[in-house]
Amino acid sequence: MDSSEAIFKGIKDAGINFIVSVPCANLKKLLIMIDEDDTITHIPVSREEEGLGICAGAYMAGKKTAILMQNSGLGNCVNALCSLYELYSFPLVMIMSHRGTEGESIIGQVPMGRATPHVLEALNLEYAKPQTINEAYDTVKNSWIKSTTDKKPFSILLEIPYWKLKEEE
Repeated sequence: MDSSEAIFKGIKDAGINFIVSVPCANLKKLLIMIDEDDTITHIPVSREEEGLGICAGAYMAGKKTAILMQNSGLGNCVNALCSLYELYSFPLVMIMSHRGTEGESIIGQVPMGRATPHVLEALNLEYAKPQTINEAYDTVKNSWIKSTTDKKPFSILLEIPYWKLKEEE
């Protein structure tokens, strides 16, 4: 099982059945797997806060929701996370390709890469940073239960080295 397959299997085993996404090169293989699965509704969006609104509506319609995005889009989500998700205690799984971390080739990604955990902490949102394929699978598999129990979004930050993992050793 490679890094993308672990996330996909975790999504399936969590029962997540509604996903919005904003494009990211690291998520490409995962998004293809999601598109090929008839049990998951996938809505690509152009802005992260648009995706949060769509997920809120889908949750109210009984769906188990997630957003797949790059961490650089977290700043676009702050108002929706506070004024919608915090106010109404909506669950959501946020799976983020954490750019700007070790191995980043684009220097412009580094400042937001450093800031991402601090932004989540300022919003009082828990997050995980799995380092192995098995840890990522377990984190994603348990993410929906965690989010619904806590009544708020839960984030999973997948750093650049994670995407290079091929099999659990």
